[in-house]
Amino acid sequence: MTEQELENAAATNDLSTMVILLLKGVIYQDGDASLWNALIKLQARVRDYVTVLGLELVLDEAEAYAFLRSRQESEDDAASKLPRLVVRRPLSFPVSLLLALLRKKLAEFDASGGDTRLVLSRDEIVELIRVFLPESSNEAKLIDQIETHLNKIVELGFLRRLKTSAANQGGRAAVFEVRRILKAFVDAQWLADFDARLAAYRVQLGAPPEETANEY
Repeated sequence: MTEQELENAAATNDLSTMVILLLKGVIYQDGDASLWNALIKLQARVRDYVTVLGLELVLDEAEAYAFLRSRQESEDDAASKLPRLVVRRPLSFPVSLLLALLRKKLAEFDASGGDTRLVLSRDEIVELIRVFLPESSNEAKLIDQIETHLNKIVELGFLRRLKTSAANQGGRAAVFEVRRILKAFVDAQWLADFDARLAAYRVQLGAPPEETANEY
């Protein structure tokens, strides 16, 4: 095998590995800098590769993340539409609400011009959502419910649970980083649509209409 053939074989193997990793989940620059740099170099070939699978590569160099999503198809493509490889996941209202609140918090954080990483304690997240939920006399049960929703968001990849010191491993000492990929999924239109649903939800809870006007 010639040197060129060896190089081609190595490149093909790198491409296959890259696509497999992307199919498994999001690639972050801060997770593996060398992998990220390899993706930057291979991105054109990755885009061509995944197109045949009905997918597209979303790569944001500024926010330093990349992932695959189903390609947007026009009505003209309906006849040749492929089965969906990336499955849509229905979200419960509390999880959707938390995502919207975290997205709003991220926007405020970015506007402040501070650090690039938004880190929130579990108590801070609880306070974000508490005012939107029915009052409960059982605080422990409420915290457990919110913890379940947080675990779902961690599973979806929008939050990362950070390690804490042994002295701070009590239940409420948990801290989370809001992953910037949330911006790719929760855009301004999503927030606007959700705001309308949120207003209707709060009316159902008996909140005065004026309290629903400026949540975002």
